[in-house]
Amino acid sequence: MLTAKQHELIRFIQERLEETGISPSFEEMKDALDLKSKSGVHRLISALEERGFIRRLPNRARALEVLKQPEDALPGAARKQSGNVVEMPKPAPARRPEPANDVIEIPLHGRIAAGAPIEAFEDHASLPVPAALLGPGEHYALEVSGDSMIEAGIFDGDFALVKRTDVARDGEIVVALVNDEEATLKYLRRENGQVRLDPANASYNPQFYSPAQVKVQGKLAGLLRRYH
Repeated sequence: MLTAKQHELIRFIQERLEETGISPSFEEMKDALDLKSKSGVHRLISALEERGFIRRLPNRARALEVLKQPEDALPGAARKQSGNVVEMPKPAPARRPEPANDVIEIPLHGRIAAGAPIEAFEDHASLPVPAALLGPGEHYALEVSGDSMIEAGIFDGDFALVKRTDVARDGEIVVALVNDEEATLKYLRRENGQVRLDPANASYNPQFYSPAQVKVQGKLAGLLRRYH
């Protein structure tokens, strides 16, 4: 038999997974169960894991998967009784939401200008990023240098999370490689046969190039900001 708190916790985890595809954080579980500390959550999760109700996904911070539930957690048609335990029906893998509150490492490719273009350089560093900030596709990160995008909420020292692509629509914020040697973060627009790279700061002027001079190397997908 499960304790009342174990039962309450597994119900809460499953409801959050069904709603968002993301397992709740330890802080959210503590508040939902009205516990005084997260150590109580750790003990409950360990007990549920030992009894085969949940499992922690490897290499994913705080990501949980519900394997089975107390029988009253599911509608009658979905139950397969065995004592007070019911096996969860297994949906098709392609349709099953995957917990996304884990942290993944993406390449960090140096600094990028949010002012006049500066040389973009490759290195072997990486940046840990919450997976919930990223959608599908391949991503990388660049550290922002300059203030020309401050009116778009992008500041010097921010980390731009970029989805790798070579196409973009007008009005999107892109990483533009100019003359195969300089990279900049700007709004992309096409005007009178030219490519216009627009800043988001009234102190800066748009930059105009021929289409052959500009290559799109990605679209802005998100930002990370560190407070010191």
